[in-house]
Amino acid sequence: MSEPMIFEDKEAFLEALRELKAKGYGRNDMRLYLPWHLPEVEEILEITPGPMKYFAVLGGISGFAGGLALTIYTALSWPLIVGGKPVVSIPPFLLVAYILTILFGGLMSFAGFLLLAQLPKISAIMNPVDYGNCFVIVLQQQGDSSWKR
Repeated sequence: MSEPMIFEDKEAFLEALRELKAKGYGRNDMRLYLPWHLPEVEEILEITPGPMKYFAVLGGISGFAGGLALTIYTALSWPLIVGGKPVVSIPPFLLVAYILTILFGGLMSFAGFLLLAQLPKISAIMNPVDYGNCFVIVLQQQGDSSWKR
């Protein structure tokens, strides 16, 4: 790891980031420590949204299908014929499907987060150096393979 470049001013930090990007440094060649989120950093480094949304959609669709399958299978396995009503009545089954959509969507989002975050260790999350309210850029040195993403 090289010496950190520490900036107290947001504009100076963004200008240095633009210069590094122009020199050919990519987002995997540097680590940034920010006191708060800056959308300009995403624009400069051309960061695109991740695949997290697909986990939620997949969980929601599987929850909806699973909820309908569960209720229909249950109604067909133990039919209660009451007053000539149909055994498989979709409107009440939609409530169970809706609830399982939310449940599975949330669980799959959490599982996707853990998967995409690669289940980090606490030592990898916590930085032993506290930079306070400063913006910091640390560049990767050539041949340093300790920065696996």
